[in-house]
Amino acid sequence: MTNAIWNLINDLNKKTGITEILINDPKHVFVERSGQLIQINANLPEKDIAEFIKEIADYNQKVCDFDNPILDGNLPDGSRINIIHEPFVQGSPAISIRKYLKSIYSFEGTPNAFGLTPEWIQFLKAMMASKLNVVVSGGTSVGKTTFLNLLINEIAKTERLVTIEDTIELTVNLPNVVRLESGAKSLQSKSNLTTRDLVKNTLRMRPDRIIIGEIRGAELFDLLQAMNTGHEGSMTSVHANSAGECLSRMETLFLLAGFEMPLVVVRKQMSTAINFIVQLGRDNNGQRVIEEIIEVAGMEGSTILISSIAKRVDGILTFMGIAPKVFERLHQDGGLPYHFFEKMD
Repeated sequence: MTNAIWNLINDLNKKTGITEILINDPKHVFVERSGQLIQINANLPEKDIAEFIKEIADYNQKVCDFDNPILDGNLPDGSRINIIHEPFVQGSPAISIRKYLKSIYSFEGTPNAFGLTPEWIQFLKAMMASKLNVVVSGGTSVGKTTFLNLLINEIAKTERLVTIEDTIELTVNLPNVVRLESGAKSLQSKSNLTTRDLVKNTLRMRPDRIIIGEIRGAELFDLLQAMNTGHEGSMTSVHANSAGECLSRMETLFLLAGFEMPLVVVRKQMSTAINFIVQLGRDNNGQRVIEEIIEVAGMEGSTILISSIAKRVDGILTFMGIAPKVFERLHQDGGLPYHFFEKMD
């Protein structure tokens, strides 16, 4: 390809450790490598930027111009792309590319992913086999989607899975899967279904598990209902900087969605639906890690009870001394050895 942006992307694809490509304008281009933003020497022709945006819009069956200034989509290799066009950005369209990391697809293939030891990988596998409901929590660019992919890879091939995403990012290698995309308003359709519309429809599609890429609004209510009524092993992610903040954020999403119900009822729904919250972050070297695994252990009065199962201490994910309340399920359905936690003390 002669287009300067495609050439830049292809060159960067040959380098390891790059997770983001950020084009602010023709002369200001940055990449994220090992958690650090680095400016690279670039001088991209404005004509090439315009051509690239048109090609990406066509590939995603969308339009990106002055009248349709925001595009969320994918590159052919699966990387996620966001474009915001003039006049809502000064000077030049801004392009953000989140690289699709082909190297991280299974726990076996990447044994050190997220700073995990073999013991904690065994625990996470048992969590999936036991069909426990999991929320993956974390801030920006800590690997929530990548971690969901690792968990999805542990789901049995006999199960029927329905995924719902704003833009397709998850990697699902299961034979019985339906992929739904709420941001897929294309050139061929005038419909504009929301994520909540798709979640409601999913309940009529006989899923074993429902996976929502990221919870952003009223769809949380329907997902919790599904988790509470037989769709065990469902998962989603939430943008939050701590496990406690994750619960608060879900409460806020509930209330902002306009549901008129007491806060204690909201918390009851959450406490009975969610089994574990896995909190992701970055260590001092910028590497993506699991910071904490907490169990949601019911209610006491109007308070959701949580128990910290593991926490990163001195750079190591460490058992905090309290076995999960759902240990019998982890043992019987997930094959976790009966003395698993005793050996980790």
